[in-house]
Amino acid sequence: MSRFTKRHFNKAAALTVAALFSEVAKSQQEHTKEESRRLIEDAEKHHLEMMTKYGHLTGGEKLKIGMVVYPGMFLLDLVGPLAVFEALMNREIYLVWKNLTPVNNTRSEYAAYIPIEPSHTFESCPTDLDVLFVPGGVPGTLAMMEDPELISFLRTKGSKARLITSVCTGSLILASAGLLNGYRATSHWVTKESLKHFGAIPTKGRVVRDRNRITGGGVTAGIDFGLEIIALLRSPDYAKAVQLYLEYDPGPPFNAGSPETAPAIIRGFIEDMFAGLRVTIEKIAKKVTR
Repeated sequence: MSRFTKRHFNKAAALTVAALFSEVAKSQQEHTKEESRRLIEDAEKHHLEMMTKYGHLTGGEKLKIGMVVYPGMFLLDLVGPLAVFEALMNREIYLVWKNLTPVNNTRSEYAAYIPIEPSHTFESCPTDLDVLFVPGGVPGTLAMMEDPELISFLRTKGSKARLITSVCTGSLILASAGLLNGYRATSHWVTKESLKHFGAIPTKGRVVRDRNRITGGGVTAGIDFGLEIIALLRSPDYAKAVQLYLEYDPGPPFNAGSPETAPAIIRGFIEDMFAGLRVTIEKIAKKVTR
């Protein structure tokens, strides 16, 4: 028979104590999880109660918002308005592309490696959209201006959509689809005048509305654009609440965010860098407007 020594006793005692502490720790963890779950449920309940209390601000029929995503788009063109729309109550947001394969999922010198996964295809996207939205982004915009599947989708959904909208160079894609012919519209300041090649009326403005066409300027205008949409489809007070929720109170470090305020050398640099882009857009316009 093996001899039970003091060393064996100490080892057994240590294992017993460790098991006891483990059980106590598990019990405490379960208690903490349960307490956290109750706190989350209470917070959600309070949130819903406040939504009911302020229903006059947040109420309205469910909005259907279709946002096109595509390879080579500028991420902030999409994410700015998306952040605003996600703050809405009673809405459905569709990220739409030809298929459900993630876009922007290839490393590129032009775009960040942040894949966006579409939620719906062109075929599964509802027809009765309240908002049809197209982001911009070079070089993706240039390819999309001549993409027959996207152009067909925009024309089909645009014929039924309540609002036809874009941010930045997304307006060039709408224009290429013939959806801005005769409408005032804006784009990134570098490409705004190029809209005239498609029959649109280039118009200066952070956000430009002409009937049911709403276009935003370059990149960061997407947040302003989104707030304008909420004010129109819900109420100005709801838009103000979303603005405060997002703490959208910009104070840029430099007064160089428009061609009017930027130093001449800075404006010249950007204009020269994109001079070829304007020439390319004009060539595309001649092809698609024949």
